[in-house]
Amino acid sequence: MRRWIGVGLALLLGAAVVAAIVAGNRDGAGTREPALVRGVIGSEKKPFFDDPRVRAVFAGHGLRVEVDTAGSRQIATSVDLGKYGFAFPSSAPAAEKIRRDRGAARTFAPFSSPMAIATFTPIVDVLTTAGVVRDSGQGYQVLDIQKYLDMVAKGTRWDKLPGNTVYPARKRVLLTTTDIRTSNSAAMYLSIAGYVANGDDVVTSEEQGAEVARTVAPLFLDQGYSETSTEAPFEDYLSLGMGKTPMVMIYEAQYASRLFSGDGSIRPGMRLLYPSPTVLSKHTLVPLSTQGAEVGRLLQEDPELGRLAALHGFRTAAAKAFDDLVAKAGAPLPPGLVDVVEPPDHDRLEGMISAVETLYRSGTAPSPTP
Repeated sequence: MRRWIGVGLALLLGAAVVAAIVAGNRDGAGTREPALVRGVIGSEKKPFFDDPRVRAVFAGHGLRVEVDTAGSRQIATSVDLGKYGFAFPSSAPAAEKIRRDRGAARTFAPFSSPMAIATFTPIVDVLTTAGVVRDSGQGYQVLDIQKYLDMVAKGTRWDKLPGNTVYPARKRVLLTTTDIRTSNSAAMYLSIAGYVANGDDVVTSEEQGAEVARTVAPLFLDQGYSETSTEAPFEDYLSLGMGKTPMVMIYEAQYASRLFSGDGSIRPGMRLLYPSPTVLSKHTLVPLSTQGAEVGRLLQEDPELGRLAALHGFRTAAAKAFDDLVAKAGAPLPPGLVDVVEPPDHDRLEGMISAVETLYRSGTAPSPTP
């Protein structure tokens, strides 16, 4: 009898040990800290990565994603990428350079945003009268880049525009941009203007790039001081209004995200124009580690992250999420754009930026042609 009692106790003790081990393993799995993966991104994506809902999705996949911001050109040329698991610039050319330099096997392009112009109804009306803005016929309006370049080349000032009584500012008609030397949004604007200045063709040679850069340099140099980040001039647009920033080149996503949020920052009288032609800023993630690749995969494949990206104004492969938000907001944002051109490859674009940068340093900016 004692022997059987001993066997029973041994079995009970063994079962208790196994249960404790199983429970411990479960508790450990449930409380295991998510793996930290760091990335460097364009500033316009920071609100998305800071969104608690986005963080929660990543945490559900065992990841804690932290990001630093930098200009896309800086990410591709001067940022120390050794401490990051992924680089996420706002343009395909910058991402392609990073991929080549780092030997990455692939990239991810989970969302995009066309370049657009944040402005105001009185400015649209004045430029429509001047023949620079026209209706697309698709429910939104466009800024004709060729006619705008002609206007800039003549040194046209706001107070000299015919019938302009609503914005008689004594300064040149110029789009506000970021600093071409650091920021991708300015580089995308250069791509648009360069395409038109090159006879409606993508710049494909050093010779074309040098000539085009000299032609379009006043678009940037004549602005005076420019911010390094796209968020800064957009915040000026939202808070300081037409007097400070009558027109600013932005990513459509910046405007759309504020509109979709219903936070009141997009007020009556604020408008969005599209350059004709425009370019798509393809936000392209380059993985620099296994965990960085997982971030890219989730951004591209996870439906909840896609829905949240749309809420932040980005266009994804699943267009319905963005289109539904546009319909709900009653916003004049097109479901798709036709007049879209490609930017030059990284080397050609970098060559044009460097040419403009040289003019900045030398102080020998070309004068507008009267």
